Amino acid sequence: MIRMEKVLYAAFEAVPFIKSGGLADVAFSLPRELRKLGVDIRVVLPKYSQIPQEFKEEMTFFKSFEVKVGWRNQYCGIEYLEYRGIPFYFIDNEYYFKRDGAYSSYYDDGERYSFFCRAILEMIGHLNLKTDIIHCNDWHTGMISPLLKAHYSHYGDIKTIFTIHNLRYQGVFPREILGDLLNLGMEYYHSDALEFHGGVSFLKGGIKYSDIVTTVSKTYAQEIQYEYYGEKLEGLIRSRREDLYGIVNGIDYDLYNPSRDKHIFLEYDVNSFENKQENKIGLQRLLNLPQRKDVPLIGMVSRLAHMKGLDLLLHIFDELLNEDIQMVILGTGEPYFESRLRDYSHRYKDKISTQILFDESLAHKIYAASDMFLMPSKFEPCGLSQLIALRYGALPIVRETGGLKDTVISYNEYTNEGNGFSFTNYNAHDMLFTIKRALRFYEDNVLWRKIVSNAMEGNYSWKKSAEIYKELYKKSKSLKRNI
Repeated sequence: MIRMEKVLYAAFEAVPFIKSGGLADVAFSLPRELRKLGVDIRVVLPKYSQIPQEFKEEMTFFKSFEVKVGWRNQYCGIEYLEYRGIPFYFIDNEYYFKRDGAYSSYYDDGERYSFFCRAILEMIGHLNLKTDIIHCNDWHTGMISPLLKAHYSHYGDIKTIFTIHNLRYQGVFPREILGDLLNLGMEYYHSDALEFHGGVSFLKGGIKYSDIVTTVSKTYAQEIQYEYYGEKLEGLIRSRREDLYGIVNGIDYDLYNPSRDKHIFLEYDVNSFENKQENKIGLQRLLNLPQRKDVPLIGMVSRLAHMKGLDLLLHIFDELLNEDIQMVILGTGEPYFESRLRDYSHRYKDKISTQILFDESLAHKIYAASDMFLMPSKFEPCGLSQLIALRYGALPIVRETGGLKDTVISYNEYTNEGNGFSFTNYNAHDMLFTIKRALRFYEDNVLWRKIVSNAMEGNYSWKKSAEIYKELYKKSKSLKRNI
């Protein structure tokens, strides 16, 4: 009988409990797919006060113990809940996690997540939790690997895998945290260890000390080895290139399925394309736009930030809005972009609706109603929005970077291959040219439906990527690293 690896999946967020970004979706969907493949994977995350009460009432208290955080001994409670077949453990400490805005930048984030990393390692011993691999995600879990090697050798040969979801967010804190919070000596404070430009980087800890490093697309795995995308860690990442894997994210096919989506106005699939047009009319009516099936509708569901390419859009917005189009934008972000987009919505009331909020139900409606979906990102490690758009037949218009390059194939009119449209340079007029190219194809109903079919018939589920992770878990057990 083949013994399956026992994996503890550590993340700072996971749906349906708490969400700020794409990691929350991954931390639910990937473990669920891996369990279907027979992997004994369990998820651990903080017990934030914002977790809905209905879930808190279902949690079972397992055990409490003290966690050493520098000279402090802090309370840690472990609570448990099985949700849709996935075992979830919650690290409870009200001093660190009972706060408004779980994702606000607090003055003591270094201490909060030092506790979180150490508590996960202590939990393994106190619960006698058989663990072969700890799968860590982003900087919040970056100190698990160095702490495991420094303080928990008695656990045996537990391997660690570290996934970079976005290299820009690194968790850098003053060097004093080494002793004051992590109980690590100054031998860890040098350029070939945890030191990072005068501070200590949690993200660097995860990259340096984990047995395997992954990131969320093949292209991003290549990009971050060079200065433009490397966020000053490109040298370290190049040194780990033999252990670096780019594995594209997937989407949850139960959650994002236009044929069974209760959020949208009318369910549809690739064989009922006319129902998608009814979703356009429904969204136009909801947002007080002129109700026209024939007008191409461009959607955006995005954080309103520079990295998402909003500056490109603003640069050519007037010229774009002179076209016979409508546009719907949903998201929140930097005040400058929020203000400018509100201004455009006021000036072009019949052409653009900007919704400065996050509304999951409205997001689904936008995917279902849109003919095209714009993602002109400056960089995009993976991106989930383009995958959802493809699933809903909203053809992505993207810049060729990271996961966008890996998942969106620009339509080729000579071979009839492709599922969207793309441009290479981070240039506003290159983007405008590509949008106009898509608008030109939209005028040919037969051709447009062919490209939409290409998009909707693609496979964007987690199945293939989960199989790769399963193989990596097996491979990690045979690795020997001397750090």
